[in-house]
Amino acid sequence: MPDPRLDDIVSRLERAARELRDGGLAPERASALVDECARLAAEAGAELDREMRAADAPVAPPDQLRLGA
Repeated sequence: MPDPRLDDIVSRLERAARELRDGGLAPERASALVDECARLAAEAGAELDREMRAADAPVAPPDQLRLGA
């Protein structure tokens, strides 16, 4: 099942990319959008890392409680 947080990040990246491709932006706005894209890409990478760690986590037998969760 897709993660809504990751979907939101992707949507925001797509909007920023469209705005950059459309052109006509002031240099300051273009620079801010590039910075936003870099931040969003890092956020997406962190989210994917979390998902991968969660998927790789060992599953306890159903009758065993996990400590520290």
